[in-house]
Amino acid sequence: MRLEPGLATAFAQVAIANVARPYPHKLDHLLDGPGPLAADHVARHPVFCGAYDWHSSVHMHWLLARVLRQFPAGPVAGEIRGTLAARLTTAGLATERASLSAHAARTFERPYGWAWLLELRAELERLTEVEPLGAGWAAAVDPLARDLAARLAEFVSTARYPIRAGTHANTAFACLLALDYASVCDDRVLMKAILQAANRWYGDDRDAQPAFEPSLTDFLSPILCEAALMAAVMPAEAFAAWFEAFLPDGIGPLAEPPVVGDRGDPQIVHLDGLCLSRAWCLRRIATALGAGESVRLAELWVAAETNFEPALPHTVGGDYVGEHWLASFAALALGEVP
Repeated sequence: MRLEPGLATAFAQVAIANVARPYPHKLDHLLDGPGPLAADHVARHPVFCGAYDWHSSVHMHWLLARVLRQFPAGPVAGEIRGTLAARLTTAGLATERASLSAHAARTFERPYGWAWLLELRAELERLTEVEPLGAGWAAAVDPLARDLAARLAEFVSTARYPIRAGTHANTAFACLLALDYASVCDDRVLMKAILQAANRWYGDDRDAQPAFEPSLTDFLSPILCEAALMAAVMPAEAFAAWFEAFLPDGIGPLAEPPVVGDRGDPQIVHLDGLCLSRAWCLRRIATALGAGESVRLAELWVAAETNFEPALPHTVGGDYVGEHWLASFAALALGEVP
């Protein structure tokens, strides 16, 4: 499991097309073409108005930054630079920031879109090491990222309970992405808030029930996202003990990919994303548990591959309801290029 140059090129081409495609776009309903509401949508979100919905546009921009950093001399590097330069402008991001600052938008994209915006900002920070234009893009995104980081820190600090959904509201997944931003961009307030919230929400959890997953429209595993977050916030030895108590009988059915009944259905196709996000979580959990030989550790690595492989062919070239977002989840699962 690693991002090969050919696959990276295919992912980037999908992302370039997606971020420039304004329709169909999902607000509270689907827009099939221009009109007064559509014009208002594009005016309010001049940067993240493509790729079906706001958050998917954000993580498609992240995908472009990730591919450019990992393959700065790749065959589509110039096209990626042009796309990011045209879209990640100071003026465009200022409009996005103003739109998200409105009182009516105080919960817009919370927490999923917020977390992906923070992950984009973190990736742009890493990109500055290999790309001269990266600093300008990072600076353009930074004011919005700081706003959302502060809002997320307040949210997780005051949230009495976690959200254990298999979809966008999942707090563990959002915190995982936000931790990357907090680390890379040195946001100690957000880091502390997430560490405290994770331990408060999940520290005493025991005996998870893998047989209860998945639900039909899941693209996240509540169990594996929670475990991956705890792997990120706990010392290795403490996490190993927590994980043993959390899944004393192993991951069970989470090792096998779900059956995707209709890839033209925008909700059911979530299950392809579930395969990819499971692979990402399983790799993080296995890495945290160490490199030692054990049946249980081997099970995690095998399960990551087993979940990842059937979803990968559907990341490029499939129905737009999947293609507008799946490649970014695949790239997340594949991680860094060795």
